[in-house]
Amino acid sequence: MLKVSNLVKDYVIDSDTVRVLNRISFEINEGEILGIIGKSGGGKSTILKILRGIEPFSEGSFELDGFTVRPGAPHEDIKKLQKMTAIHLQRNFGLWPGATYENVLRRLNAQKCGFEILPEKDAPYYDELYEKSMEYLKLVNLDKKAEHFSAVLSGGEKQRLLMARQLAASPLLLLLDEPATMTCPATKQEVLDAIKNVNEKLKIKTLVVSHLPEVHSYLAHRVLWLEGGRIVEEGEPEYVLKKFLKNMKPIVPMPERRSDKTLIKVTDLSKRYWLFRQGEVLDLDSINIEFKEGEIVALIGPSGAGKTTLLHAMDGLVFPDDGEIEFLVDNDWIEISTYSPKRMEVRRITSIMYQEFALSPHSTIKQQLAYRLGVKGQKVVEESKKRAKEFGIPDKDLDELYRMTDMPEDNAKEHLAKMGYTPAILGVLFPSYPLTEIMNYAKPIFEAVDLPLGLLDVKPYQMSGGENVRAALALALASRPSILLLDEPFGDLDPITLRDVANSLKNINRTFNTTIIFVSHHVDFIKEVAQRAILIDKGHIIGDGDPKKICDEFINASNARYLDVCLEDYTR
Repeated sequence: MLKVSNLVKDYVIDSDTVRVLNRISFEINEGEILGIIGKSGGGKSTILKILRGIEPFSEGSFELDGFTVRPGAPHEDIKKLQKMTAIHLQRNFGLWPGATYENVLRRLNAQKCGFEILPEKDAPYYDELYEKSMEYLKLVNLDKKAEHFSAVLSGGEKQRLLMARQLAASPLLLLLDEPATMTCPATKQEVLDAIKNVNEKLKIKTLVVSHLPEVHSYLAHRVLWLEGGRIVEEGEPEYVLKKFLKNMKPIVPMPERRSDKTLIKVTDLSKRYWLFRQGEVLDLDSINIEFKEGEIVALIGPSGAGKTTLLHAMDGLVFPDDGEIEFLVDNDWIEISTYSPKRMEVRRITSIMYQEFALSPHSTIKQQLAYRLGVKGQKVVEESKKRAKEFGIPDKDLDELYRMTDMPEDNAKEHLAKMGYTPAILGVLFPSYPLTEIMNYAKPIFEAVDLPLGLLDVKPYQMSGGENVRAALALALASRPSILLLDEPFGDLDPITLRDVANSLKNINRTFNTTIIFVSHHVDFIKEVAQRAILIDKGHIIGDGDPKKICDEFINASNARYLDVCLEDYTR
């Protein structure tokens, strides 16, 4: 049994103390799957890290099969705890290169020699470890992929291989943080079935954190609802989930599209990716789509189908092998993948949010808004051209440097170094707006995303998880872009926060006539916010039309049984 008693966790940030867990107590019995649900930023993942021994805690204790851990436990106790537990954190794909079975073999061998090295094939215990590795792969339905190179497994297969590696350490407690949340329905089904099979065969105590009610409905024997650092409710999944979802706001009506004017044309687009030993792994082939002004469009499909590649070709971060992507700017069609003096204007009126979006923890929202306006403001292009001329920077270099402002920070640094510039050049060419001018831009955007203006003067850690997401959305919209591209940035949000985001997107579209194109695997969210859905599979468009119809076709093709219970079943 796992018994958690009066657990307290405080974080000290700057000069503030934030209590994220406040006297948490619960138990998990042998063979039980316990689910934890709650709003984003509520401390769910912190509980897992404490139970794993990778995060200290302030007060209380917990006992796992007779072994007790208290605050300030010695290093020896933490090492013992880590041998008794296994954890899978969000978006973790840390695998060894080599065959699939070798990843499990290394973990088994570590119990003998202390290091994850492959045993020699003539070692007296090699056959025994090999057979055990195959048993663990069979548990997660990967035995038929035992000889495959781990790097070319699908997302769901990698998730299941990670689980097999964790099980190979013979843990007494399995900790799962958002298993497969950012994956497509078919991949989720594979991972959830693997968790179920492991639980049935090994009877291992399992703690699952997930924002998705349907995951708990499919997996959990019992669910805890965590809110404000406290357990609000505990019991049967259906009972707890219904109470949790009563806090959802009403759905904002879908805005009507006001124009039939085409804003973006994708013509005969092709993009191919190859991997050594695997061959062609993505082939976007002759994609043809048009997007209308003020339209809200979802791109959906299996993991690896090409959705994100298409989106990044549209924002100019990925260049196609063939075809064109044209944007209508001031009645001129501008191709995004070919240099022209007007291409910077396309980037200025386009804003993007990534899966891994993050607000700067040490800056106020007002300061981050000032930076964003310095990059995307109304007169940025012409003013940056004047500064570039002063520094002798060629127009083509300026165009490429402006592209860096849309890239994730690490990618931008790498590209800047190749061009012979330091990151400081971006601040010179695109300086932040004066803080005194921020309010004029902030007020209408904050109203559209339902945020109080008082949040301008706070830092991200002082806001809730939902406020963080909407603040990031406000930053993306600060310059009032014509086009907003969203690459699954809301995939790991709880349904209550996601409803707030869905309502905000519809308000933004209604207020500013923003064209919104987003990638998502979350079918409830797609049905709620999209006016049109495009289904992509294996690099081809196989459906384009009504979101409900397209989503239902996608779910049926995915054989996603965990979606038999949908959000509507809990909120009626």
